[in-house]
Amino acid sequence: MNLQQEISRELLRRTFLGKSAQSLGALAQASLARPEALRAAELSRGVINPLPLPQKAKRVIWLTMAGGPSHLEIFDPKPKLAAMDGKPMPESFTKGQQLAQLQGQELVCFGPQVKFRKFGTNGTEISELFPHMGSVVDDICIVRSMTTDAINHDPAHMFMNSGSQIAGRPSMGSWVNYGLGSESKDLPGFVVMVSIGKGRPPQPIAARQWSAGFLPSKFQGVQLRGKGDPVLYLRNPAGVTAEQQSADVTAINDLNRQHQSLMDDPEIATRIAQYELAFQMQSSVPGLMDIQKEPKETLELYGCTPGDGSFASNCLLARRLAQKGVRFIQLYHRDWDHHENVREGITLKAGETDKACAALIKDLKRLDMLKDTLVVWSGEFGRTPMAQSNKGGAGRDHHNKAFSMWMAGAGVKPGLVYGATDELGYASVENIVTVHDLHATMLHLLGIDHNTFTYKFQGLDAKLSGVEKSTVVKGLLA
Repeated sequence: MNLQQEISRELLRRTFLGKSAQSLGALAQASLARPEALRAAELSRGVINPLPLPQKAKRVIWLTMAGGPSHLEIFDPKPKLAAMDGKPMPESFTKGQQLAQLQGQELVCFGPQVKFRKFGTNGTEISELFPHMGSVVDDICIVRSMTTDAINHDPAHMFMNSGSQIAGRPSMGSWVNYGLGSESKDLPGFVVMVSIGKGRPPQPIAARQWSAGFLPSKFQGVQLRGKGDPVLYLRNPAGVTAEQQSADVTAINDLNRQHQSLMDDPEIATRIAQYELAFQMQSSVPGLMDIQKEPKETLELYGCTPGDGSFASNCLLARRLAQKGVRFIQLYHRDWDHHENVREGITLKAGETDKACAALIKDLKRLDMLKDTLVVWSGEFGRTPMAQSNKGGAGRDHHNKAFSMWMAGAGVKPGLVYGATDELGYASVENIVTVHDLHATMLHLLGIDHNTFTYKFQGLDAKLSGVEKSTVVKGLLA
């Protein structure tokens, strides 16, 4: 049968279906009331089935503090650095080392600008600016020995998200979505939200940070907005009913299926799935994003106001998305890039994030979800123990040899401080953890062997955890 005959047959079939009570349009409309009947077959089970390892984490909530928060004012107390404040930085630490904006300048020690307090049963020391996080310190695992390969924002975000500084590689959310599939019938498997509080205009966060790269595009992250319409063009145009929209989706997907039968292109299958998902989202997203129905005590726990687009509201929305089966949720909170006035900047960011981070842990624990939800808090790199005064204030430069982050839930050892930096906080020296190690550990908790989880690209077996040696950090695991 030639192409013209195929198209003619398809048009006749569509005419029949359009007049039939069992048309795809009617079925699509009916699926809004009973989505499991039609969407179950479309939900990807993921390419890894069965899982090779015990699955501790069913989902991930990744809290990205964009800009490079200073470990020296948050999680890594350094009394020796405080004692050397204003003195020359010993050359033994920095000679021959890569620096960002301080390269070739006089290097002066810059002591911690905040006080530290002991929290929890183990007396874990963290900044006094984060008392709410201190209240859950027994539930989290702080890693003080992180390192990364990148020293500028965009490449560092790329490296943290994809394991590569090269744009075009899949983000970790896309890898996880590809490997495990989605549990949600009417929401994307990978959702991203971005917030910004007060402060100077921060660097932008590019959409390539949640790209699917060379994986099928249906696995890329979908950005939801915490203020205004959660998704652009989510509402039907004036005068267009849900029935008409359903008929449009049916007609478009009919043509896509016809094209797919001739071309066998996976991206056509992606378009079909995404049209149907978008139609489902028109019903599911508005209700999901309306946090006004949450109990008053929950709103107070997070410290958020419905519709304000804040990091606190996004944390609450992350919990709601997790309850709905979204596999990977990534929140970005911007403006941690404190080249000047680091004390003022950290104080401001602590006020915007501290309570909400602790609330998320408490809320997940209350709902018995922390046991299978992996929560991660991290920036893209750390800050120097040397002062950066050329910016007109007492700040810190970008730094990739040491930074801190934390993890919680889903098989992570709670109440632990893992690893250490040297006495001035310049370099990680004990139980060093690389970004690739972190990715390998994350996949391990999700039940995935990072060594065998690959995708053929340009003749190579690409991996999230990189081609060089990476290790599951067993010391972090409960």
